[in-house]
Amino acid sequence: MYVIERHNDPATPGARDTVGGWPILPAGEPWPLCFCGERMILFFQFDIPADIAVFGGDHLLVFQCPTHNDAVVAKGVSDQLPPRFWDTPPPLYTAPGAFWRIMLHRDHTSPTPDPDEYLRPRRLDFRPATEQVTLWWPGEALSDGQDLDSAFTDHGIGLPEFKIGGVPSWIQGRESYTCPCGDNLVYVCQIPTDTGFDKHHHRPEQPDTFRFGQYGLFLGNETYVLACPAHCHPAAAWPVNQN
Repeated sequence: MYVIERHNDPATPGARDTVGGWPILPAGEPWPLCFCGERMILFFQFDIPADIAVFGGDHLLVFQCPTHNDAVVAKGVSDQLPPRFWDTPPPLYTAPGAFWRIMLHRDHTSPTPDPDEYLRPRRLDFRPATEQVTLWWPGEALSDGQDLDSAFTDHGIGLPEFKIGGVPSWIQGRESYTCPCGDNLVYVCQIPTDTGFDKHHHRPEQPDTFRFGQYGLFLGNETYVLACPAHCHPAAAWPVNQN
């Protein structure tokens, strides 16, 4: 597991581990637009460390609309997500279409010529850390012969950090989803509750903000990023929101 640390050092063109900055997009993918037509904010991007299972070596980018600041709450969705859910999500309680986009790729692409216009570009670092897992139901988890590792996966609660890998700190219980390609989505990283990102001074305050001078993802809900391990599409990733 790695804890993600944010710095006050400005990010420069070409930097790959950043808040805001110049996105390094997958080949053939344009800068994401919200269903409303507005260009999304690049909240952060980074190279996933090579020793992280499944996604090590991928470049992750997380975008959201500057106007539509909502939680992703699907109506009546089962664990099977619909085809191209990244473009046309299942019916949402909060919006008529996708107002976010999360992408992972390993393409040898260059940064965009222009940076994100909303967030102050800042550098990210990663600190190796030891996960601390609370196992809430050890008797139930181990009564059927389940080993401790799988018990942690099914019932463990990890640290509520801004982190890559480790065990999610599920607030409302573990959630799992199946990609349209048939693979089960796998946990990538976590953004804690009310994580704010500093905006440029000339930009307006975010609608439904939780902190003056900053923008946040999904109304500040705890967010767990799940993605397709088969890499069937760069945007085959789903944000689970809990509070």
